[in-house]
Amino acid sequence: MTHILYSFRRCPYAIRARLAIAYSKQNVQLREIILKEKPKEMLAISNKGTVPVLQLNNGEVLDESLDIMVWAISQKDPDNWLSKNIDSMLSLIDENDFEFKPWLDKYKYADRFPDNNETYYRQQCEDFLLQLELRLKLNGYLYSSSLSLADMAILPFIRQFALVNEQWFKESPYPYLQQWLYSLMDTTLFHLVMQKYPLWMTQHQQHKFP
Repeated sequence: MTHILYSFRRCPYAIRARLAIAYSKQNVQLREIILKEKPKEMLAISNKGTVPVLQLNNGEVLDESLDIMVWAISQKDPDNWLSKNIDSMLSLIDENDFEFKPWLDKYKYADRFPDNNETYYRQQCEDFLLQLELRLKLNGYLYSSSLSLADMAILPFIRQFALVNEQWFKESPYPYLQQWLYSLMDTTLFHLVMQKYPLWMTQHQQHKFP
């Protein structure tokens, strides 16, 4: 049995899982889905109903994106993404996931949260942006002069933030964050994980990834 990954191309959680899988060259069968038509095969192994879900060839199921990242990188880590301060990295990723991301969702879908406007929600996001900017000013990357787990776990969410109002982001006072984001989005690795695949539900076509 081959590892099977249920994924949705634009989901930031799925993006970071694919980044780690591609980086570590862990071959999986990719099943591209859409969340409004969740396949019964995925729901049978994970009742969360969200992506990514990775079913390992031993039957074990990982349905948290960070768990998938750590599993993949632990198999093969040629550039030492896990060699930095892991506890500090996990703390920063938690801040991204549980503090920044809820504000990002409100910023992206401000019309669904009429208690405040888009500008207000964006300003709440900026506390985290400033923290990243200061880190990047010191090192070029979030933890050193080279990439780490934290960079790749947080990258898809900053991309999502920038795409809400890209003109604002390009004019914002975060030059190091801008450079970091756009340079990583222009890498071979990022282009690889953002390739489009036919939906698995339509013809049950799964695809070797990476």
